Amino acid sequence: MSQSKRASLAETLTNVAIGYLVALASQLAIFPLFGIHVAFHDNIAIGLWFTAISIVRSYVLRRAYNHFGKRPGNGA
Repeated sequence: MSQSKRASLAETLTNVAIGYLVALASQLAIFPLFGIHVAFHDNIAIGLWFTAISIVRSYVLRRAYNHFGKRPGNGA
């Protein structure tokens, strides 16, 4: 069964939101270990940029896999 575009977007947004929180916590813990000192609000901004990129990337890949999965002869 194929996934609707809306369901793909909802899954992507949920996945990326959780990923953002993990990434932010990771940045706060790991950056100082490498001598990188970034203000908290800058960490948030950096994470938001990467999150936006991740949303687009994940959605496009999901739709591509969904599209190509429907082609005849591919075992779907």
